[in-house]
Amino acid sequence: MRVVIINKSDSTGGAAVVSYRLMEALCDAGVDARMLVAERLHDDPRVEVAASNPRLKASFLRERLGIFLHNGMNRDTLFKIDTASCGVPLYRHPWVKDADVICLNWINQGLLGIGDIRRLLQLGKPVVWTMHDMWNMTGVCHHACECQRWRQSCGECPLLGTRKGPKDISASTWQRKHRLYNLPGNRIHFVAVSHWLEDKAAESGLLANQDVSVIPNAFHFDDAEPEFSDGFRGDRCRILFGAARLDDTVKGLPIMVRATEILASDYPDIAGNCELVTFGNVKNPDSIAHFGISHTHRGLLSPDETRKLYGSGDIVVSTSLYETLPGTLVEGQAWGCVPVATDRGGQRDIVDHQRTGYIAHYDGVENTARDIARGIAYAYGELQKNGAALRHAMLSSARSRFSAQSVAAMYLDLFARIQG
Repeated sequence: MRVVIINKSDSTGGAAVVSYRLMEALCDAGVDARMLVAERLHDDPRVEVAASNPRLKASFLRERLGIFLHNGMNRDTLFKIDTASCGVPLYRHPWVKDADVICLNWINQGLLGIGDIRRLLQLGKPVVWTMHDMWNMTGVCHHACECQRWRQSCGECPLLGTRKGPKDISASTWQRKHRLYNLPGNRIHFVAVSHWLEDKAAESGLLANQDVSVIPNAFHFDDAEPEFSDGFRGDRCRILFGAARLDDTVKGLPIMVRATEILASDYPDIAGNCELVTFGNVKNPDSIAHFGISHTHRGLLSPDETRKLYGSGDIVVSTSLYETLPGTLVEGQAWGCVPVATDRGGQRDIVDHQRTGYIAHYDGVENTARDIARGIAYAYGELQKNGAALRHAMLSSARSRFSAQSVAAMYLDLFARIQG
């Protein structure tokens, strides 16, 4: 079987990392899997840049210019929107022509336009489109946040500022997607990476009547069984909190800051024996200057550095307002860090509440922060009482559901179904 995976990058961003892992896992399973990208960082002959650099750059700039003109020239939302108005004609690429299955992933920012995807569908091959956020079911945004207009037909988009209206580009792009998804003979099968995202698809006017399966992202785990023990890995309980950009609004940093303040006031004995380690880029340094417990910031880490940090940690926290399937929780679990997370996304696919971590109910900053603090206190106590058993249970759970081999097998089952 020949499979071509199409994604913006092979390394930059969460979708890129898991798409490359999927390609590797499919190859390990005997599939001739390859990857077409706009940005190539791996020195891997199975990965090829989809078109010439000038052509890709021109496509990217044309789309950004169109968005800039339609969002009131607001730089703050320029990269929160994608219209798929421009792209490159990948239906002509020999890897696409030879493929038995085409796998689309994160194809935005000038790689594929809606018209280009239409041409791919006209090849008559089955297309699997893995959704890493909400973009497939909205007009132009990747996370709808509190907006509910995507359920019907978009328009009046809050990201367009003074240029929003009933027939703005969110509405017109929604209509273009609707026509694409309902082409006669359409062979798109959508994949949601979490049950939360599947639920959102079912609520969407675009995807409610489309075929959607749930297959999680793939993760690599060490074959060797680590040695776990009760208690903490160092002199104090190490709490980890990180993201590619830590002070991105969607990551809920104010919740984490407030949670540490509550931990210090309501659980002083625990707070005094904890250290917080944050990692990732920070646009505003002052945003991480006021935690309520001892704090160190490590900056942006390489994958190897991140794994080493997980291996030295005890608790990993996610306060994100929206996450499809947070990799920090999966990787943290696999390395023995107890996850404490909000319930605003795919976290429940990872964490079995008070068995392999703690799920805090989202209810505004103050109430959510209090529940996060309770979760940290819970994890702290569990690690002291039966840390070794808890860590083994988390690792077993993560391996069984998210290993690259398990995920590849799910995709192979899907390929067999849609080809038949």
